[in-house]
Amino acid sequence: MAKNKTTETEVSVSKFINTYVDSDQKKADSFKLIELMTKWSGFEPKMWGPTIIGFGSYQYKYASGHEGEAPLLGFSPRKAQFSLYVYSKTAKSDRLLNDLGTYKMGKACIYFKKLEDINLNIVEQLSQDTIAYLNEHHECACRQKQN
Repeated sequence: MAKNKTTETEVSVSKFINTYVDSDQKKADSFKLIELMTKWSGFEPKMWGPTIIGFGSYQYKYASGHEGEAPLLGFSPRKAQFSLYVYSKTAKSDRLLNDLGTYKMGKACIYFKKLEDINLNIVEQLSQDTIAYLNEHHECACRQKQN
């Protein structure tokens, strides 16, 4: 079975942002997201793969047998736009997207250009809904935080 490319690494999150991100605005937005996601998740940021900043983790296993570990919440300050990983396909999350702001939706990823384009209160609610969903459906580090 193929090895997962997106695994937790020992790379410094701050060093990654300061060397990879080329815009001062995107750097400021990245550090703001780190502050918020640390608060919302209760976990410190870690690098996952070469460009994803993740918070906490959960174990997944698909019907195909493929399994692995992924961050509970995360984002990547990619060159063209941010990729935000705070979405689970739930009725609540789908309703929340109506008030998120200016973004594009991928399969499970929200794309936006800058933080001022999106409603951070909605991002917080999406994050909480995702953590609750992952806690209910997967082996999740968030369970340890609740004890």
